[in-house]
Amino acid sequence: MIKTFRGLMADGSQDTIALHTNDGSTGYRIVKFEALPKAPMTLDQENVLKIYKVQQTAVDGTVDFSDQTLLGVCCVKYKDGTEGPISTHIIFDREIFNQDIYITHDDVHTGGRECNYYIELEQMKLNLDENTVATLKDIRNITAP
Repeated sequence: MIKTFRGLMADGSQDTIALHTNDGSTGYRIVKFEALPKAPMTLDQENVLKIYKVQQTAVDGTVDFSDQTLLGVCCVKYKDGTEGPISTHIIFDREIFNQDIYITHDDVHTGGRECNYYIELEQMKLNLDENTVATLKDIRNITAP
């Protein structure tokens, strides 16, 4: 089963997608992550949207693939209507999680520009072993320094 989520984010903001359940037996995997500025092809902007397993204390445009809490990144660039969109998205699609996820947005060019996101998650039933692994990974990420 595929679940979809979409939203419009202000620059420097963070959204939460509530996925947790009481027993942790429902797992998810990201299958699509796309972004589109609110006013495409009209303004200079460079949007960096990221999906994390844990809530972020700060929102920035830096991408660090060694961060074990990072699930996906989407970057979109427009040049004042003279260049078409340049978009890159990377999803760690083998990563299965069973807790809430957090999306951040930063307009690294001039700041202040809003950006839309669209996410598709594959929903799956986790057996006890998969549930335990996903939950322990999430606990480790929350308590890691």
